[in-house]
Amino acid sequence: MGKTSYRIENGNFYINGKLTYSELPGSDKNVHGLLFNARFIQGIFDDRNPANHGKYDRFGKVFDPELNTLQLTDSLKEWYDAGIRAITVGLQGGGPIYTYEDWSVIDTGCFSEDGRHMNEATKARLIRILDACDKLGMLVIVSFLYQAQEHLFHDGTAMIEAVRTASEFLRETGYENIIIEVANEHDVGNFVKHPVIYSGEGIAGLINFAREWSGNKFAVGSSGGGGSCRQEVIENSDVILVHGNTLRRQELYDFLMKIRDKAPDKPVVCNEDSQMFGQLQVSYATHTSWGYYNNFTKQEPPADWSITPGEDAFFAARLKDMILGREKSENQYYLQGFEPDCHINQKRYIRLASLYPEEINYVEFYQDNRLLYTSFAEPFMLYSLTTWEQKPYVIPEEAKEFRVKIYLHNGEIIQKSVTLAELKK
Repeated sequence: MGKTSYRIENGNFYINGKLTYSELPGSDKNVHGLLFNARFIQGIFDDRNPANHGKYDRFGKVFDPELNTLQLTDSLKEWYDAGIRAITVGLQGGGPIYTYEDWSVIDTGCFSEDGRHMNEATKARLIRILDACDKLGMLVIVSFLYQAQEHLFHDGTAMIEAVRTASEFLRETGYENIIIEVANEHDVGNFVKHPVIYSGEGIAGLINFAREWSGNKFAVGSSGGGGSCRQEVIENSDVILVHGNTLRRQELYDFLMKIRDKAPDKPVVCNEDSQMFGQLQVSYATHTSWGYYNNFTKQEPPADWSITPGEDAFFAARLKDMILGREKSENQYYLQGFEPDCHINQKRYIRLASLYPEEINYVEFYQDNRLLYTSFAEPFMLYSLTTWEQKPYVIPEEAKEFRVKIYLHNGEIIQKSVTLAELKK
């Protein structure tokens, strides 16, 4: 059925028989074989909890899971052109951190309580994504289990059954452009209740079962939390899936090099980090694949799957330039989060995006002439909590202007501002 297949050889990816990116004239040989990717975990998202009805209806639009998937598939070509060769989609979604404090109130409805059945509408949406990626020459990392949904299963045995159900379903689709992620961050949150997921030997066993149940057709792995990858996972995975959340560049480099030392011939794919695309330098230095994750535009339903201005566009440009070995462009800056529809109940998440964030020493955020916050590290966020999370900003009634002062390492100071009057209407 499918047009796209892949193989892994000496730690490199080949798609349809060709080393990735080698088909691009003038491409940098150091990136050949890598699998740059994006976290689109909510690509088939739905919430069947009646108490959450209307929670995702924003800007006069009613959330539609079918439209959500359609908009994702419509966006894939522009991401492919930028250099993305895989996306991660979750059967149980991911955490919309700015919409909910407690993600367990969400019921994605993918699996039955005993894990033996999958929702037909969910399967149909996933097939549409598999098909769209297949036609483009992209892979899909299908993530099975999510810790905030574990309570929807009877017990750990039901979760094993869910892995079997999903593996067998993927085998029967006929598509070959699939990588299996048994669990998204198997060693965090509510997974602690289930040694079959949480422990190293437990998840290693499920990795092997998933490989068998899917007919030995797909590479299989499982991510841990940011900066975590257990020895059993390394030894039993076909592709070592890792998350870079909370790690700065040096920490990410050290983490990846430790894995490289243990498994020099296996591909290492980071399929979740942040919008902190300065990490691409670490990816290049370690010959590991890196995954872009913008948790506001891409993980808060309704997601905007397009390459949006600012962070998305700068990442896409940097990735394409790195793959093609282009010379450095002039830096650009964008004050992110003041777009008319870029809020959740008037709560905004303000960042300073830069094409070359490495050139920035620090950023000051001002409301009118009052200093609110100073950010010293990428991503340059107002009220930073982690590398991927921040506190919200609500525009006060009396506020007239929001301004940032960007202090570059070369001593130059650049300012960007937004007039707030129109946004308060």
